[in-house]
Amino acid sequence: MDPFKPYQPKSAAKAPPRMTDDVAEAMALQAIAYLMADEALMTGFLAASGCAPEELKGRLKDRGFLVGALDYLLSDDSVVIAFARHIDVAPETPLHAREWLMGASAHEDHR
Repeated sequence: MDPFKPYQPKSAAKAPPRMTDDVAEAMALQAIAYLMADEALMTGFLAASGCAPEELKGRLKDRGFLVGALDYLLSDDSVVIAFARHIDVAPETPLHAREWLMGASAHEDHR
C-alpha cells in the first residue's frame, strides 16, 4: 500500500446473478458477442468450433454451441477476466453459466 495515497475502500463485490436457463444462455450469447468483437478471439473461436461465420446465427440456439463458446472463453484467464469486467460480473460467473448449461449439479447450488 502506498503510504502517500489516500485510502480508497474497495467497492463491494457484486452479487452473482441467480442462475437460470435464461441467464446462462444470455451469458453465453454475451460471450459470443464479446468474442466476435475481437478479430483474434473471433478467428480462434470460429476455428475451434468449426463454425463458419455465415453459420453462426443458426447455431445461437444450440445449447452445445453455447457451452462451446463458454469453454473457449474460459480457456484463457485473461479473456475471462476482461469479459467479466466488460459485463460487470464476477470472473467465476461464466463458469457457473457453463455448468448450468451442461446440466451439472450447479442447478442445486443456485436455486
